[in-house]
Amino acid sequence: MSNVEVNPAAPRGAAVEDGDSAPQVDVLSARDVPLGGPRAMTVRRTLPQRARTLIGAWCFVDHYGPDDVADTGGMDVAPHPHTGLQTVSWLFSGEIEHRDSLGSHAFVRPGELNLMTGGYGISHSEVSTVSTAILHGVQLWVALPEEHRHTVRNFRHYVPNPVRMGGAEIRVFLGSLAGGTSPVWTFTPLLGAELVLDPRSTTTLPVDPSFEHGLLVDQGDVRMTGTLLRPAELGYLGTGYDTLMLTNETDTLARAVLLGGTPFEEQIVMWWNFIGRSHEDIVEARQAWENASGRFGSVDGYDGDRLPAPALPNATIAPRKNPTRH
Repeated sequence: MSNVEVNPAAPRGAAVEDGDSAPQVDVLSARDVPLGGPRAMTVRRTLPQRARTLIGAWCFVDHYGPDDVADTGGMDVAPHPHTGLQTVSWLFSGEIEHRDSLGSHAFVRPGELNLMTGGYGISHSEVSTVSTAILHGVQLWVALPEEHRHTVRNFRHYVPNPVRMGGAEIRVFLGSLAGGTSPVWTFTPLLGAELVLDPRSTTTLPVDPSFEHGLLVDQGDVRMTGTLLRPAELGYLGTGYDTLMLTNETDTLARAVLLGGTPFEEQIVMWWNFIGRSHEDIVEARQAWENASGRFGSVDGYDGDRLPAPALPNATIAPRKNPTRH
């Protein structure tokens, strides 16, 4: 997806309902963001926030749908560039056609992972297919560490098998959880998994204590180690915990996406679809895209023009990192 937002919001709340002894879970509320362009769709964005830039190396969380494509027109994101990051596409319903400047032409369907590595530069398009009636899913970005942020373009497609633990059915698309392990390579330790929780069930998941975690609730009300999360909210839990207790408080199935990783200590500059380390990195990437240089390549097979880069802000884009928790 293409990011047009320039002023991320602050967290809108934090709650611990089981007393001071419960782990502190910060609640990040979603805000509506249009993707831009003549055929824009609106997404719910929970990361980045002003007070939380990353969870592990996860730096961008968009949640959309369920959208009736007959009413909304679905997804049609023209060719656009990326650098310094990986994109992760995960669907709950519908189908999206992916084309990129590596030459990849692939589809993503519910329960399937599309992971694209931008590195030094890549461009791609994303279009919901004519067979899609309801479009529903998440689009996620991963920041690449300095050592690898200029790596070569890459694309991976992976279909994880579901595993069961307690009252949860789990599909691990990145990292390892509950006996499920993804073979897809990441440049920092990461976890990404879809969780479907049985009605009124409680599941305790063993997790890596060196990871911080974020739980994005898609449907149902889910209690995360004592804090209630409602649909479209993202709960954040810091490092130091080796279990994660999740309770579905509803009489129907609940669904959430669990993200995790070791804290990403580097400062990043994030603007439009680029991640760098300085304002100059962003200026250089934007100029390369506007000049149609070979840095990002070209996307074949998309019916339409590519997205132009927005104007740069008048001020210098400052690096950001997560605040220190007290």
